[in-house]
Amino acid sequence: MPQAIPSSSPAALLVQLSDSHLFADPSRTLLGMNTRDSLARVIERVLAEQPQVDLLLATGDLSQDGTLASYQAFLQLSAQIGAPARWLAGNHDEPLSMEQAAAGSDLLEPVVDIGNWRVIMLNSAVPGSVPGVLGDDQLQLLRHALDEAPQRHALICFHHQPVDIGCAWMTPIGLRNAEALFDLLQGYPQVRAVLWGHVHQELDQWRDQVRLLASPSTCIQFEPGSADFKVGEQAPGYRWLRLACDGRIDSGVSRVSDFAFTVDYAGDGY
Repeated sequence: MPQAIPSSSPAALLVQLSDSHLFADPSRTLLGMNTRDSLARVIERVLAEQPQVDLLLATGDLSQDGTLASYQAFLQLSAQIGAPARWLAGNHDEPLSMEQAAAGSDLLEPVVDIGNWRVIMLNSAVPGSVPGVLGDDQLQLLRHALDEAPQRHALICFHHQPVDIGCAWMTPIGLRNAEALFDLLQGYPQVRAVLWGHVHQELDQWRDQVRLLASPSTCIQFEPGSADFKVGEQAPGYRWLRLACDGRIDSGVSRVSDFAFTVDYAGDGY
């Protein structure tokens, strides 16, 4: 039976943090940006803007180096938000280290009910691979979670983008079996939205009756519409989602202000 988390109001407030790319060493940088500092800045903004968060979602690439210390740092920083949390893996994550950091908690439980909603966290990461796949076990988990609760609106989360986002260089490193996902979803009208990370930029569009949402990284951003790899000038940020009882979703992106960053392509790379 999935854990049920009470909502503080009729519309549950969720916050998504994605692609933090932390290192064990707090001084390490990614393309010139200190990822520990940028995550701290984003969390400061969450605390200033969202006084009551019902559920925190971390949608992959929490770590850059896959170390236990990097996950412990993410856990310590994100705990300031004071909300139940769920994590899923991205292509940079190390599953064993994640499991160690999450030991004794519900952080890696894939299904959680909140208000009139069911949130389903899927693992699209493939060991040793940058692109993603939702394996048969994940598609079976999804089908079972939807069959089990047809009366609940559903939000589905994973790491890799399932649609073309207009960045040619990212197309080969998205979700390789997206059509299998969308074929499955056609039989479940309760699915309201699909949410992911990986692309380090925001996107909000529709496919039939399903809302498709991508979100910024808490560190470096990728330039929207770029044919080749390019870091954007946009500031780190997070996404908030307000899930209404009737299935409506209000959502937006908030970024830190007064953020200065000069990309260092010669530094530690993505």
